[in-house]
Amino acid sequence: MDATTLDTVAVDRWLSDNLEGYKGPSVTTKFNVGQSNPTFRLDAPSGQYVLRRKPPGVLLKSAHAVDREFRVQKALAGSDVPVAKMHLLCEDDDVIGSAFYVMDYVEGRNFDDPRLQELTNEQRGAVINEMGRVLAAIHSVDINAVGLSDYGPEGNYFERQVGRWTKQYKASETESVPQMDALADWLNDNIPADDGKRTLVHGDYRIDNMLFSKDGENVVAVLDWELSTIGHPYADLAAVIMQWQMPPGNEGRGLAGVDRASLGLPTDEEFVAAYCKRMGLPGIKNFGFYLAFCFFRMAGIIQGVKKRALDGNASDPERAKRLGGAVPLFASAGLEAAKRG
Repeated sequence: MDATTLDTVAVDRWLSDNLEGYKGPSVTTKFNVGQSNPTFRLDAPSGQYVLRRKPPGVLLKSAHAVDREFRVQKALAGSDVPVAKMHLLCEDDDVIGSAFYVMDYVEGRNFDDPRLQELTNEQRGAVINEMGRVLAAIHSVDINAVGLSDYGPEGNYFERQVGRWTKQYKASETESVPQMDALADWLNDNIPADDGKRTLVHGDYRIDNMLFSKDGENVVAVLDWELSTIGHPYADLAAVIMQWQMPPGNEGRGLAGVDRASLGLPTDEEFVAAYCKRMGLPGIKNFGFYLAFCFFRMAGIIQGVKKRALDGNASDPERAKRLGGAVPLFASAGLEAAKRG
């Protein structure tokens, strides 16, 4: 069974035995978004659910951590960070071939283009303001109070992450990309000293990983917590800016060259300033490093997506191959960010 299919009979049987109140049979629909963990909507007589699973096949160590996704979202229930209600985690590969978890289906709007072309200027500004509010809420979570103090190791987050993504990239490398090698070397040589900031971080914070209410601009759920950990908050902030610096359109999903003022959208500097105000910060030094790191990490992620496509394990094989072609683009942008400082 490949990543695009799901053994609905096995799922119904397991949920009937383990989830109180569940009644099948369910009708399964695969979501077309996402390239990492295949995600399915289950419409059953007892309600609507979402199942998120590890892809089948041989996977990189520590990748596709659905158990961590389940844990962090369960811990955030009732906090200022909106998440879907978690139901059950199944770590028995024998049920459907890989681990999975089940959560509530959340009704909402998903925007995959930060230009937000279907909205008015006022609505655009409100959506981005809400995006910044939720980001600050994530970084303000009391990790001890919600039981996440051990969700990531102590020490220099960026030193750990640069090492991890260098290894991940090398493990999924399909051809030589000199820009990636140069960026990895620069990051290793310029890791900032540990400043003691240690918060929950989402790891892939961008607008298409959020659901907004159907009739307003408030966030009803933050999605895709696979890369979450305890780490440095500036990585999440820089990830937003990184995405906006990419070309607009279906693949880049950025704001490069867009007249933001005419659309009611903030500049990079305005978004960072609003974040600093919310967090009580005077400003952020050396932002170029954090931005370069985010480009490097995203290049590593999409290289992994490309490798899974070539191996036949991608959630959307054709799109995965197209994405893989952008690795040099992300690496070059990272080197440019490093140069700007």
